[in-house]
Amino acid sequence: MSVLRMPTPLRSYVDDQKEIEINAASVSEALQELTGRYPQLKRHLFDDSNQLRPFVNLFLNGEDVRNLQGADTPLTESDILMIVPSIAGGW
Repeated sequence: MSVLRMPTPLRSYVDDQKEIEINAASVSEALQELTGRYPQLKRHLFDDSNQLRPFVNLFLNGEDVRNLQGADTPLTESDILMIVPSIAGGW
């Protein structure tokens, strides 16, 4: 199983868990499994056309999945997938 790390702002949608074990073959499958378990989280990650929102960044073992194979990036048992929402604002 891979581990999915949740950012603090989204933890309230996953029973305040910091890490969630996911059994999935790809990043896309991991997100489907995650939102299947926690449906209230889906609207924070995906838009109405079921596309990942542009401010949601995914990192696999510290590397942006956009630099890998995107949502099709394969996962292995020891992988750590992190959801990192973009932060805006400030001066």
